[in-house]
Amino acid sequence: MTRRFAYLLVPLLLTVAGCTGGTGEPAGPAPATRAERPSPFADCAPLTAAPPSGPAPSGTSGDPLPDLALSCFTGGAPVNVRDIKGPAVINVWASWCPPCRKELPAFQRLSERAGGRFQVIGVNSRDSRGGAQSIGEDFGVRFPMLVDQGDAFERALGRNAFPLTVLVDADGRIRHTDSTGALDDARLAELVRTHLGVRL
Repeated sequence: MTRRFAYLLVPLLLTVAGCTGGTGEPAGPAPATRAERPSPFADCAPLTAAPPSGPAPSGTSGDPLPDLALSCFTGGAPVNVRDIKGPAVINVWASWCPPCRKELPAFQRLSERAGGRFQVIGVNSRDSRGGAQSIGEDFGVRFPMLVDQGDAFERALGRNAFPLTVLVDADGRIRHTDSTGALDDARLAELVRTHLGVRL
């Protein structure tokens, strides 16, 4: 009889102690997961709005940007590259590419010197989110960043080079593509002056 009473009492004690999972509800608050680090990069929404004081349309010929949708590193709606308003300087890079890492600070300084006359945009290609995030944080990169999980942007341009810089005029047409290696401040200023008509 005592043994029978014990068999009946054990489930009751376990329920009171909160040791059973029959209700499907947690006994207390779930442990907090580690929050995702905020993106160091700017939002991509302004990319399809023309810079407020950019040069007038050039009226010259050149290939348009590819009709290709890329996601923004910060989230939100994908951006169709063809809708990007020029003038713009687009830098294709990856965290595993040493010349890319070398030139990124110069692109950040270029974006700070642009003064609304043109946009500086990154395309992080063939990279991991963690790698891009770390480089952005380490080098203080703040300009908008599109994400190309493969190499669709480069293939659309008929290029296969890292780093790759594309200068786009006010009409949204490609004026110059540079794949000579890591660019510095002086070379970037020269490219912007020559192909976009903007003196820094």
